[in-house]
Amino acid sequence: MAYDNIMVFHDRFKNHILPEQIHILNVSFLVPDMRREFGGCAGNIAYNLKLLGGEPLIMATLGEDSTPYLHRLKQLGLDARHVREVAGSYTAQAFITTDLDDNQITAFHPGAMNHSHQNKVADAEGVRVGIVSPDGRDGMLEHARQFRAAGIPFIFDPGQGLPMFNGEELLEFLKLANYCTVNDYEAKLIADRTGRSIESLAGEVEALIVTLGGEGSQIHVGGKRIDIPGVKPDSLTDPTGCGDAYRSGLLYGLANSWEWEKTGRLASLMGAIKIAHRGGQNHKPSRDEIARRYLAAFGHALW
Repeated sequence: MAYDNIMVFHDRFKNHILPEQIHILNVSFLVPDMRREFGGCAGNIAYNLKLLGGEPLIMATLGEDSTPYLHRLKQLGLDARHVREVAGSYTAQAFITTDLDDNQITAFHPGAMNHSHQNKVADAEGVRVGIVSPDGRDGMLEHARQFRAAGIPFIFDPGQGLPMFNGEELLEFLKLANYCTVNDYEAKLIADRTGRSIESLAGEVEALIVTLGGEGSQIHVGGKRIDIPGVKPDSLTDPTGCGDAYRSGLLYGLANSWEWEKTGRLASLMGAIKIAHRGGQNHKPSRDEIARRYLAAFGHALW
């Protein structure tokens, strides 16, 4: 779980950074526009699952600045019993400055996320399916092993955390997990680090899902590939959190034992709905609206 601090610089970085002086770089940008968004994979995925009518159980860490996020979870009716506050730390957060050319300078502070291994999967009861998304390195490794030990099927979702692991560790994740979801760049990186093709890696899990942005996604399952079409969004406003929205659709379909094509299509729709709104948790479609959008996009009833 994280805070995203997004600032806008009303100029261009290139006008203030002298290439020949990079070795003594010391710049300051006035950012009159700023907003703080609630984010992080756990928060975003849970938010979208709630929209679908699910009852997600968040397991994550926050810092001593947790009050605003905990208040939000309560307002949304999201279960926070396994959200741990870590004393002496800040909640993980990104500081993103964007200029007029949409160039970005980002700093990320992991904070409480580095203590995610303090949470234990065995402490949660009644879990039918889980997901291990980007988190502290130790937490990701331990939670994958704990899911397997508890007999709970789960998705391995390495995301931005993928560079922390070598090929041997990535193969361990795949052998522990039931499912894996990555974007096309991450798929290439896993293949490169393990020295194996995507088709070969797909054989380690029940299903390997590769997202392709606006081009849809591919689900490798049972030795075949299911192509999931993209859904045309109302606008291309902000991609932040689209992957998390997609993953909520995967989790909802798995929890309800749906076939893969329907599950992938719902995931695709959730990503398209999100991208038309700024931030990872500001879209507010009703369950009926999601069903209407699904019917319009695919010609079949959702519920």
